[in-house]
Amino acid sequence: MTATRVLVLNSGSSSVKYQLLDMRDSSRLAVGLVERIGEETSRLKHTPLATGGASRERTGPIADHEAALKAVAEELASDELGLDSPELAAIGHRVVHGGQSFTEPTVVDETVLAEIERLIPVAPLHNPANLTGIRTAQSLRPDLPQVAVFDTAFHTTMPESAARYAIDVATADEHRIRRYGFHGTSHAYVSRETARLLGRAPEDVNVIVLHLGNGASASAVRGGRCVDTSMGLTPLEGLVMGTRSGDLDPAVIFHLARVGGMSTDEIDTLLNKKSGLIGLCGDNDMREIRRRIDEGGADAPAARLAFDIYIHRLKKYIGAYYAVLGRVDAIAFTAGVGENAAPVREAAVAGLEGLGVAVDGALNAVRGQEARLISPAGSRVAVAVVPTDEELEIATQTYALVRSAGPDN
Repeated sequence: MTATRVLVLNSGSSSVKYQLLDMRDSSRLAVGLVERIGEETSRLKHTPLATGGASRERTGPIADHEAALKAVAEELASDELGLDSPELAAIGHRVVHGGQSFTEPTVVDETVLAEIERLIPVAPLHNPANLTGIRTAQSLRPDLPQVAVFDTAFHTTMPESAARYAIDVATADEHRIRRYGFHGTSHAYVSRETARLLGRAPEDVNVIVLHLGNGASASAVRGGRCVDTSMGLTPLEGLVMGTRSGDLDPAVIFHLARVGGMSTDEIDTLLNKKSGLIGLCGDNDMREIRRRIDEGGADAPAARLAFDIYIHRLKKYIGAYYAVLGRVDAIAFTAGVGENAAPVREAAVAGLEGLGVAVDGALNAVRGQEARLISPAGSRVAVAVVPTDEELEIATQTYALVRSAGPDN
């Protein structure tokens, strides 16, 4: 019997998200989340989609990631979907930072683990948790391929002119300073799905992908390959985000240190956790910001300014990536804000009609779970809403890798 199932694990510092998929038809057999790991109030929510059963919850202390994954394994086993199933082909892991070392999904061995660990200084919030998830999964199924799928991999096709910062080359090389980009699995999936929506091959399509969630990034994709992206050495650079500043004059940091007397850690916290939308208006939820704008009142001006700054930055990147690509076939909005906030999509392309970019008001207002066009018929540039599916992308890459290794994997 050929194994066709892939378990996808996304291990955070205090959480584990998981999905079990059957790659024969890309169907989800189970999904779940373990959160607040290490606390007395830990919670596991498990939904067995294969059986159509109701969601189940566990509450109570879950000491660490090993305990969390053992609890996940128990839930899966109770639905006859356990980790010991011969139908499980591999476990795919989201790893945030792969640096320049990893340009494609990779079967994990000790060398791979050591390199992921070496990259911790450039991804201190993510890579340690990703490593913990991999090692724990290895302990539970040491015989099973563990595959790392890197957020940065899709962006490794950027030319040096886009990836390099204009600083001393020797210093940059010594400290591995360059633009890596993130959200790569989303950008890969959405750019490919956009081409499919247009009825064209990915290699024939140029797409600007706008991944707009609490974290946000843009990419310029030429013929299925990323040629530029907004996030850089870390996920701080680029668009205005929920709590991150995005692009900033680096001298602001020196000013805050010298004049404001702030420490490096204080500045890091300010720019990553107290900036962006929440720093501008006190809210990082676009729905709440739009509600404040629409209802008016004393707190509407701050919300309006935050929205306008967000859109201004977004529009600048659309224009920049239009210039980088030369020809744009489609602009694709994805992730929580991109998929659901019609006012953001409308405002982001307003005034770009001269570039062949526009949205149809009625189409833009429609909500749905399917990929769809929201531009007027006959538009030179298609504008699309394409729901992202990072878990499916990780599963697809994982399964393709283990299948290529041999028919019995």
